[in-house]
Amino acid sequence: MDKKRRDLLKGMAVTSAVVGAAGWPGLGVAAQDKPLKIGFVYVGPTGDFGWTYQHDLGRKAIVKALGDAVKTTYVENVAEGSDAERVIRELAAKGNKLIFTTSFGYMDPTMRVAKQFPDTKFEMCTGYKLAHNVGTYMPRFVQGRYLTGLIAGHMTKSNVIGYVAPFPIPEVIRGVNAFTIGLHQINPKARVKVVFINSWFDPGKERLAAETLINQGADILNKHTDSPAVIQVAESKGVYSFGYDSDMRQFGPKSQLTSIVLNWEPFYVETAKQVLAGTWKSRDAWYGFAHDWIRLSPFLPAIPKDVVALVEKQKQAIISGGYEIFQGPLRNQAGKQVLAQGATLSDNDVRNMNYFLEGVDGQLPKS
Repeated sequence: MDKKRRDLLKGMAVTSAVVGAAGWPGLGVAAQDKPLKIGFVYVGPTGDFGWTYQHDLGRKAIVKALGDAVKTTYVENVAEGSDAERVIRELAAKGNKLIFTTSFGYMDPTMRVAKQFPDTKFEMCTGYKLAHNVGTYMPRFVQGRYLTGLIAGHMTKSNVIGYVAPFPIPEVIRGVNAFTIGLHQINPKARVKVVFINSWFDPGKERLAAETLINQGADILNKHTDSPAVIQVAESKGVYSFGYDSDMRQFGPKSQLTSIVLNWEPFYVETAKQVLAGTWKSRDAWYGFAHDWIRLSPFLPAIPKDVVALVEKQKQAIISGGYEIFQGPLRNQAGKQVLAQGATLSDNDVRNMNYFLEGVDGQLPKS
């Protein structure tokens, strides 16, 4: 993305997609006098080609599917913290009856505003707190992380994988660990070097971290950040990479092995339908390949066919419920066993993961 476009995106405060005011006949409910107003709060710009870009595709899917029954508004580049609470409250005060808050740092602000607007429905992405009018949702992206680990285990020559990460929170930690599990099933000698940049979207920091990791011997780069900067560095330096959020191969046609694509469209459309029909209920939604919440983009032709076949086989095993990623024995960085042979981690344990596994080089804050 050129600087002019990035500056334009950052300067945009609020953009709306508005569609008529009639009811939606395909829903099987009476036509409404007014459309359902739906608000979205984004942590980055819609043009990040990653996390926020994918969420906004989900918003557009609502408009396409429900037409005149909805009116959607989004606010982008909203910092986590007090700014988020102000924006969420303003959206609720303006009559948005369904609000999607799309970053982990929005969790507590969402809960506070939800108490003040009990008749508004809130959906909090990647959070874990629920209320009668607050639900949570998150893709099981660890499934994709594990599969990309299998690929990395076959493709690395240096046995060093660089991983550009935003914050040391469970969402990020479990992704690193799932990737490492897949990596070590193929190549137990390989190491994952993690660099935290303390930002979801900062192309400059992402680029610098990627270059640092290559200088430390990484011949494959992975990431949990939102811009394509890591992919662009990999392309320019002649190393492989994995995309995240969206298919980023346009930025790394020779480097991106595959990308974990997050597909928000099914959940967003279904949730809007539920609110229109009056059937919405608070719940914790956490789905993966089986519900089409995540996908893998087309594989780079450089990946051997037998590796692609293995990945597809393991993907089907995950979908069928016949394979658990987090199964013992597992040891943490210090070599201490955290999961015994034959045991598996519960969803709650996975979602609250606060330690790196053996094979990961990276520092976590001490609790």
